[in-house]
Amino acid sequence: MGALLIEQSGPVVRVTLNRPDVRNAFNELVIAELTEWAEQVMAGATGSGPSTGSGHPSAGSGQRPRVAVLAGAGKTFCAGADLTWMSRMVSYTFDENVNDALAMAAMFNALDTLPIPLIGRVHGAALGGGAGLAAVCDIVVAADDASFGFTEAKLGILPAVISPFVVQKIGVSAARELFLTAARFNAARAREIGLVHSVVPATELDAAVDGYLRELLTSAPNAIAAAKHLIAAVAHHTPSDAGDITAETIARHRIAEEGQDGMRAFLEKRKPSWTE
Repeated sequence: MGALLIEQSGPVVRVTLNRPDVRNAFNELVIAELTEWAEQVMAGATGSGPSTGSGHPSAGSGQRPRVAVLAGAGKTFCAGADLTWMSRMVSYTFDENVNDALAMAAMFNALDTLPIPLIGRVHGAALGGGAGLAAVCDIVVAADDASFGFTEAKLGILPAVISPFVVQKIGVSAARELFLTAARFNAARAREIGLVHSVVPATELDAAVDGYLRELLTSAPNAIAAAKHLIAAVAHHTPSDAGDITAETIARHRIAEEGQDGMRAFLEKRKPSWTE
């Protein structure tokens, strides 16, 4: 049995970490399967390959997904590194550790650069790499009793691989506190620092996710993909430096089929094609 459960209904694909017996902890299989799924989504979006793979068909219909939900089976979202995997790391050489870390970094990068929105559905705990998963989600909905933590320093290591994504999400100040103390923190604090966007009672978690799904499906898919790319492109530019990037981007999308349809739909008081 694989480490992931992937189910698609219409334009929505749900990716569930499916190792509840070990609290959905990371190992090589989880990393490989998440990477493979993300690469298949990218290939489908660019038209360079199939949108589903032999290992993980994401849909029965063959429809390309427009939004994804990342969740965890059982009582926990993701508790970090698998103990069996960690026990092997103890005897890894430097080069073996580098290769292992590069594979994990590639997974996080693939998820971070998905051309579709990724919603994190967090319950129980999101620790270590599990908190890193929350960092690469575009939108995170957490149960009010969920807990988070960049707990690596308690083990004598550090959250190195996830650090670029986490620091970008929560900022340097919060990272200094939470990386160094390795303390656990609650969902309210996670929302305060920007790791989480919505905190709801556990019984309302799915309803809150569904609310975001409805909103996302009213936005144009190409515009969403371009917006994600644009955010990354302008994040470290001043407004004056980003002027050419933003002007060319909006011009390109105004004349594109999707932009033309969306603007005409607004003027004609009808729904655009992507909502039909």
